[in-house]
Amino acid sequence: MKISEILNRKAMTISFEFFPPKKVENEQTLFNTINVLKDYSPDFVSITYGAGGSTKDKTVEWTLRMKNEYSLNPMMHLTCVASTKESVDKVAEILELNGIDNILALRGDLPEGFEVKSMDFKYAYQLVGYLKDKWNFSIGVAGYPEGHPESSSLDKDIEYLKMKVDAGGEFVITQLFFDNGKFFNFLDRVEKFHIEIPVLAGVMPILSLSQMRRFVGMCGATIPSELISRLEGKTKEDMYKIGVEYAINQCRELIDSKVRGLHFYTLNKYNATKDILEGLNI
Repeated sequence: MKISEILNRKAMTISFEFFPPKKVENEQTLFNTINVLKDYSPDFVSITYGAGGSTKDKTVEWTLRMKNEYSLNPMMHLTCVASTKESVDKVAEILELNGIDNILALRGDLPEGFEVKSMDFKYAYQLVGYLKDKWNFSIGVAGYPEGHPESSSLDKDIEYLKMKVDAGGEFVITQLFFDNGKFFNFLDRVEKFHIEIPVLAGVMPILSLSQMRRFVGMCGATIPSELISRLEGKTKEDMYKIGVEYAINQCRELIDSKVRGLHFYTLNKYNATKDILEGLNI
């Protein structure tokens, strides 16, 4: 089912994000995670795309398996990086033939030394427009509450988001964030630029401070200093409890503010997402 249609009839959605395992031995972890989290009846699930890498084919495979084996409503990530119009059409045809209705259109991370001028799609809005003109998918786009790392300003970042929306983006899924104030400020900027499509909040609990510092270093997000202070020096078990409790409180505030959706970055593990949903009584 198209995510745009779900958002038209529901006040708030719940969704989960997974990634294709690079090693065969890790596939069972993903099986277990899906088996547990599917019982929470997500409105959709998404699977990331290893553009130009070994997991690209796995993204298509897992998208189909999530629908056919687990009766989930999948959204496949599709990136511009190393993609041609022919390769996009090939993937789109497979998805359409198998009843997959949703794509998250992204630029993707540029490999070092990659020649942008050699790409059919240099920017995400071009991929969005191509898909919109030629295919019949519900198309999501990415948003950055704290700005994309390559954007010169927060307003400039929203200008780029507006280009993706004008090209046919139907909903926004944000990058992870830990300060709801930054998300609310993002919504204010979205409104200022007359972007009227639903914005879904990306949620990822901190279970390892060192791991999360690596994540935010890549995506441009920040961790509040008071949260860092609470986590530093803690055992793995205590860090888990603090991270989950913080995420529960963060989600409660978002729900109270009428957020259109909570999109959980699971890292292919079910424990934290399950505990957050139980804590929220969802």
